Amino acid sequence: MVGRRKSIDVTADSILHRAEQLDALDAILPFDRRDQLAALLTDDDVATLKHLASEGMGDNTLRALASDLGYLEAWCQLATGSPLAWPAQESLLLKFVAHHLWDPAKRVEDPSHGMPVKVETGLRSQRLLRADGPHAPETVRRRLTSWSILTRWRGLSGSFNRPSLKSALRLAVRASARPRQRKSKKAVTGDVLAKLLRACAGERLVDLRDRALLLAAFASGGRRRSEVAALRVEDLTDEDTVQADPADPNSPPLPCLSIRLGRTKTTTSDDDEHVLLIGRPVVALRRWLEVADIKDGPVFRRIDQWGNINRRALTPQSVNLILKGRCKQAGLDPILFSAHGLRSGYLTEAANRGIPLPEAMQQSLHKSVTQAARYYNDTERNQGRAARLVI
Repeated sequence: MVGRRKSIDVTADSILHRAEQLDALDAILPFDRRDQLAALLTDDDVATLKHLASEGMGDNTLRALASDLGYLEAWCQLATGSPLAWPAQESLLLKFVAHHLWDPAKRVEDPSHGMPVKVETGLRSQRLLRADGPHAPETVRRRLTSWSILTRWRGLSGSFNRPSLKSALRLAVRASARPRQRKSKKAVTGDVLAKLLRACAGERLVDLRDRALLLAAFASGGRRRSEVAALRVEDLTDEDTVQADPADPNSPPLPCLSIRLGRTKTTTSDDDEHVLLIGRPVVALRRWLEVADIKDGPVFRRIDQWGNINRRALTPQSVNLILKGRCKQAGLDPILFSAHGLRSGYLTEAANRGIPLPEAMQQSLHKSVTQAARYYNDTERNQGRAARLVI
């Protein structure tokens, strides 16, 4: 009994020690997940994450790696009874694919097909598994990529490029038959944005903030929620006024400012990418900063129920919740919209208004023409004659 008590105390001390180590990453890792990650990760895992942070890895990338690593450690412990092995054997990688990508029809005939019930139950109890049925192929690929990255950063080589793994992954994706899901089921196009803005048309601090946030995020090219949350006053630069109609020198002048984005999902801090805001979004943003008396630091901040403004920035998840909350107030179904709808909505709206794709991409900063062109192709198909032969 004494030996068991000592073992429990050692485990608790180890978790507490890792939690204290993760405090150093508090600005990157969500505080509410610190204790959970401390229980899932090993000391070597935490050391690797701290090393990656010191090497200047992007906050979003590091956050994703930590989340994926926590999931992998939990899955491996449940599936094999042991922590993740470094480097992982090929058989463990194949087991991971088999547990997450499987044929739903075969599962009906053979309950042992796919993820074992014990593993599934354990992951659900830790709130690490929410999906019913096979995982999204993109999620499986991302976690394998994270696993591979972490293996390389430990100075090891894994089996991630083995033909057997690539073949198994390809066949499993085909068998799982799960259609690609959009990050936001519906795009926040101009008409939807107008409804959201009417929902925050008041003069309360929270209305001023949400109005500025929605306008700036959409008009700046459909910024990702992480980019909105990370925006700082120091990233804003006032520019000379511009004409409402560039072709008409007598058209009304409009305020203009540039936003320096720094490191994003597709750029590094050295790229010095920037986008422009013109007109109403500039007015809304300046008014929020003036009324909130924000002269430096994060642009968009938490406001408590008494109207006090926090010094710390909103989290990316908070940006998503703000949009969903305004959707509900506007009479829209929050389930159909997410913050990514601002990004897809910007390109969809640009296509609807006949703005050339290269011009829209200068503002959205999409690196992939193929990705950006999907929104234009969808618009052209909806407005074309090919699907109207029988109406």
